[in-house]
Amino acid sequence: MDYYFKSLKKFTFIFLFFYILGCSHQVTISEDSYVIKNISIIDPINGLQSTKSVIITDNIITKIIDNDNELIANNNTIIDASGKYLIPGLWDAHIHFSFDTDLAPYMPGLFLAHGVTSVRDTGGPIDLVVKMKDSSLMDPLNNPNVYIAGPLIDGTPNVYNNSSPSFPLLSIENNDIIDIESNVLGIVDREVDLLKAYEMLTENQFLAIMRIAKKANLKVTGHIPLSMTLFSAIDSGLNGIEHLRNFALSIASNSDELYRERIELLKNPDDLPGSDLRSLIHSKQRMKALDSIDYDKFEEASNLLASKNVWQTPTLFLYRNSAQKIFKDLSFINELNKLPNQIKQKWIKEIADTDTIIDKNSLRYSKWLEEATGKLHKKNVPFMAGTDTPIGYLIPGRSLHIELEVMVESGFSNLEAIKSATINPAKFFELEKKEGRIKDGYKADLVILNSNPLDNISNTQDIYGVIKNGEFLSRESLDSLMYKN
Repeated sequence: MDYYFKSLKKFTFIFLFFYILGCSHQVTISEDSYVIKNISIIDPINGLQSTKSVIITDNIITKIIDNDNELIANNNTIIDASGKYLIPGLWDAHIHFSFDTDLAPYMPGLFLAHGVTSVRDTGGPIDLVVKMKDSSLMDPLNNPNVYIAGPLIDGTPNVYNNSSPSFPLLSIENNDIIDIESNVLGIVDREVDLLKAYEMLTENQFLAIMRIAKKANLKVTGHIPLSMTLFSAIDSGLNGIEHLRNFALSIASNSDELYRERIELLKNPDDLPGSDLRSLIHSKQRMKALDSIDYDKFEEASNLLASKNVWQTPTLFLYRNSAQKIFKDLSFINELNKLPNQIKQKWIKEIADTDTIIDKNSLRYSKWLEEATGKLHKKNVPFMAGTDTPIGYLIPGRSLHIELEVMVESGFSNLEAIKSATINPAKFFELEKKEGRIKDGYKADLVILNSNPLDNISNTQDIYGVIKNGEFLSRESLDSLMYKN
């Protein structure tokens, strides 16, 4: 009997020894890695995972392990992130480097300072946007990842034709199909990442763009051309819609009447400039459409967008900011200290010269966009977060965080809003297997937050540091990218 108990004790000791050993793994880490310890991970797919260690080697997340593992590391940088939260680097999926060429050189730093590690430029002269993309490739630590569409591909008369500071040269005018084929092939040859179709295109021109894009394996986003309807544009292969532009015109009970009126107006007998002609059509039709929304047509459009996986980038804060003139608030003016002084002074003067009159139609349209976004989201239409910065005095980087707040107000959960600015833009570019998540093997563009954005989405602004190109940028380093005046 004594022998039995002695054997049992020996067996129990050996079992406990190996059990304890198995519960405390030793993990060897490659040299020159970053180790972020004691951090809570917020992955856009899997959600919150508490108290992990994330190992980053050569700009790749190589391991995510529990904190009870013993780390064997040499020549590594250890970041104790106790009480902090890790999210993927953010995207702004709708920006324009070319809208203000004086500001353009400073925009990359402003994006990084706000945790925006990737941007999608949705329209500008090809030479400038290619230059911005090349800079991001040559110096990835100090630039966000830049994806470009090249110029807006417009018909005639084109809207953004350098006619005024509000309409700088962002587009290329096309008079016919021959122009489209020549100009679009030229854009494709510059190795753009997508194409953007604009409002003054004829239907035949639009179809020609779609044929070229399909052959080049490029997605096309844009505004629904005024010569078409949402349904005809989607059936022709449009992959994305910006600002829900001209969406309402196609789901009104009087949409056929509006379409006929648009076709007549587009004949442009008074030879109006493109910006004036577009504004005329919007002013005549937008409120008529909102007065006559057909919810059966809305349902039909929602189902079509979801089934065809047509990405929406609604830029909600752009419209709210403009309609409510939020840019005139003192709290907003104070944010301009982040800008270079010459840009700050220019914006302050322009804002001061803007009247305080609130247009009821603009307010109504902004509210409708937010409501429509929430309804489309519930119908599983895919969304990306984008801002249109720097249009409308939207500060690069900062405006993305405000956009996320408005998306949450429109019906997105906090995690869904984060998803719209991380994995969703990666999906648009078919990069979802290597970017936009916190997962082994994924690119290490990351943001460390002091507060939990699942509790309050505004906590995405409470940034402790950014990991870009596998390097840690402290809050002090990020602040140096902004200009305090």
